[in-house]
Amino acid sequence: MQLRMAFVMDPIQTINIEKDTTFVLMLESQSRGHEVWYLELKDLFVKDGKAHGSVSEVNLKIAEDYFQFGRRDTVLLDGFDVVWMRKDPPFNMDYIYATYILSLIGPEKTIVINNPKGIRESNEKLYTLNFPDLIPKSVVTKDINKLRDFLGEIGGEMVVKPLDGYGGEGVFYVREGDRNANVVMETITEHGNRYVLAQRFIEKVSDGDKRIILLNGEPLGAVLRVARPGGEFRCNFHSGGSPAKTELEERDLQICREIGPRLRADGLYFVGIDVIGGYLTEVNTTSPTGVQEINRLCGTKLEAHVIDFVEEMYKTKV
Repeated sequence: MQLRMAFVMDPIQTINIEKDTTFVLMLESQSRGHEVWYLELKDLFVKDGKAHGSVSEVNLKIAEDYFQFGRRDTVLLDGFDVVWMRKDPPFNMDYIYATYILSLIGPEKTIVINNPKGIRESNEKLYTLNFPDLIPKSVVTKDINKLRDFLGEIGGEMVVKPLDGYGGEGVFYVREGDRNANVVMETITEHGNRYVLAQRFIEKVSDGDKRIILLNGEPLGAVLRVARPGGEFRCNFHSGGSPAKTELEERDLQICREIGPRLRADGLYFVGIDVIGGYLTEVNTTSPTGVQEINRLCGTKLEAHVIDFVEEMYKTKV
């Protein structure tokens, strides 16, 4: 069985092939004889009510010159068997428009991973609110007074995040009584004009932030992201965090069991969740990463399991 796969992603010349999850998904697909095609958000368009793309076939290898383009074409996207939405955040209006375009792909034959409607409705910060028993005490508001009240209610320490942020960017730690607290809240809410998520600060973040990869709602592997020394509390790899081997504990498995059915119902097949101190803090549905770090630490090849799943899913569809 040979599948035609299209990957919507960031410019391929900008990726780090030693860390990028999309790269190993493409490489694994290519190794099995599947066609691998590449396009960016700017290559998506709609004509006659159908999703199109300007695509390039790409050949990949682990080398300094790791990609080479082959055929180029402008095609209907429902001519592919699988379309992967692997564009990294920010989750801005262009991203949202792209999910609307991908929603026009005919579902009869083509699998879109993740489901564009599911992505659109699963903001990485807000989606966690569907599971109130699993998350730290939280509030979403643009009202600075409500943030101050919340800070007092939860013991005087909180983390504040922009709803459209990623990779730890724009995340602030706020402590009651700190002379900069008001400035931080004014800045992140743009003086009360932008919604933010505030959560009780979890002391165990000093032990690391566990990224768990889920495939069709089931845990596939995990990596612990450890913050840089010197007082940094953000553990994201984009913020300088480093990977460490970890194990899935019963609380992690409980979280996966509780959120799995919702992920499957929303067509969110390939997902990364973040767990700190036993609390679910984020659900990454746009372009989850961490596969290569897990592979190196655990001697696994998670991308093979992902492509196995997609192949079986396609067989069931046809």
